Amino acid sequence: MSFRTGLLSLAATGIALAVAAGAAPASAQESVKIGLILPMTGGQASTGKQIDNAVKLYMQQKGDTVAGRKIEIILKDDGAVPDNTKRIAQELIVNEKVNFIAGFGVTPAALAAAPLATQGKIPQIVMAAGTSIITERSPYIVRTSFTLAQSSTIIGDWAARNGIKKVATLTSDYAPGNDALNFFKQNFTAGGGEIVEEVKVPLANPDFAPFLQRMKDAKPDAVFVFVPAGQGGNFMKQYAERGLDKSGIRVIGPGDVMDDDLLNNMGDAALGTVTAHHYSAAHPSAMNKEFVAAYKKAYGNRPGFMAVSGYDGIHMIYEALKKTGGKTDGDALVAAMKGMKWESPRGPISIDPETRDIVQNIYIRKVEKVDGELYNVEFATFEAVKDSGKTKK
Repeated sequence: MSFRTGLLSLAATGIALAVAAGAAPASAQESVKIGLILPMTGGQASTGKQIDNAVKLYMQQKGDTVAGRKIEIILKDDGAVPDNTKRIAQELIVNEKVNFIAGFGVTPAALAAAPLATQGKIPQIVMAAGTSIITERSPYIVRTSFTLAQSSTIIGDWAARNGIKKVATLTSDYAPGNDALNFFKQNFTAGGGEIVEEVKVPLANPDFAPFLQRMKDAKPDAVFVFVPAGQGGNFMKQYAERGLDKSGIRVIGPGDVMDDDLLNNMGDAALGTVTAHHYSAAHPSAMNKEFVAAYKKAYGNRPGFMAVSGYDGIHMIYEALKKTGGKTDGDALVAAMKGMKWESPRGPISIDPETRDIVQNIYIRKVEKVDGELYNVEFATFEAVKDSGKTKK
């Protein structure tokens, strides 16, 4: 028997056994499988690690059984490369027979998986990516992270009302960066502000230094910055090296640039930075204090906004399964998630039943020293902010 013939024979035997086993309840059907697709390596690795950590923490706290079904997490690293995301999602759906796909560190990754979620009728839980259009790409997408429109509109209004007249913008050159820029610009200029310089930097491995020199030369009151979670530390290092912190040019933006995961290592150059965002490790609620303490105990550092998105994402999956009595029909699960409300470490949140997107408080925060450490200290709250960036039907 040739090697190839032997393989074919083994495969045929395996298929026959699988068909025969189909008459009895398969153990695979007893567990609910969640395919967690995250960037665990590469430039967005901190996003993946935060979400993975938070999912593990939630399951340690709440147990790994819901409505009589054991929860099984299958973690896969896509390196934030959309081609990898698509291939991994397909393998998880077809071969692993997962009941959910979740994670998605960047927008291109979330968009790459969307058609597969639709074809497989499998809920796709977006725990990171923040472009408004994402939930429009599949009726099975539900998001627990944020949109750039939610925070960028609010920081635009705040800047115009608080003595900032001229702004230079620096944004990553991909969909969320464009959202951040457009929504900030729309609200800032409507309030009488002026954009004096506009720079887009590459998403992968950006060198900010030459762009920062242009910013310095433009002499703005502030630099509006959007870079994805994980790149803020490098930006602030180069901002200080170029002397922008000494020149009186402030940093403003959505909160991604001041991610709690990296903030404490940025040094005093970050002090005074004002951002709008949905989460701070310094959020003063009792629930958040418990969450931060548990996360620190488990992983040795504080959670950032990606961690809270992962924590809420797995919570939503648990609650949806409770509502369906453990049934994993995709349409029933998505229906269970629509309109869901709960208290999160970030504050009260809900899922908009029409858009399947998150509704949440947005906080204006300023970087301050608290007990010798840097924190985003909240000083104003905008309640129950919906995404304003959806396509108008």
